[in-house]
Amino acid sequence: MKIWVDADACPGVTKETLFRAADRAEIETTLIANHSVRIPPSRFIKMVTVASGFDVADDEIVRRLQAGDLVITADIPLAAEAIEKGALALNPRGELYTDQNIKSILNMRDFMDTMRASGVHTGGPDTMGQSERQAFANQLDRLITKFKQQK
Repeated sequence: MKIWVDADACPGVTKETLFRAADRAEIETTLIANHSVRIPPSRFIKMVTVASGFDVADDEIVRRLQAGDLVITADIPLAAEAIEKGALALNPRGELYTDQNIKSILNMRDFMDTMRASGVHTGGPDTMGQSERQAFANQLDRLITKFKQQK
């Protein structure tokens, strides 16, 4: 398993959790973004900078990932593509996207886009709190533990 991070909008606290997990579990973790992101010195953590443009980072993640890998993203279409390729997808708030829930999450996203396009103010997500940070860390730990047990 490799971890791929959609780093353009990934919160700093999420990246810090990922950095610690990558070193602890010795799992290759690659951040992909259209701008440089600071990473700690580690043989398990890499940064790939791609050109600016719509979905360029997402497309690069999909191109590189393989079945069994883990994608960290809040981008629902990217999560859906990852699942289609047999990968796992986890958002920075700790929600695991699955075959069972991704279609309804995509439908809700599309509905909200339609609402915004018609002028309805839907607001953005709440600020990420401690419970979401903990949920992410716990879910990440469960996924890494499961992967290590399967080795």
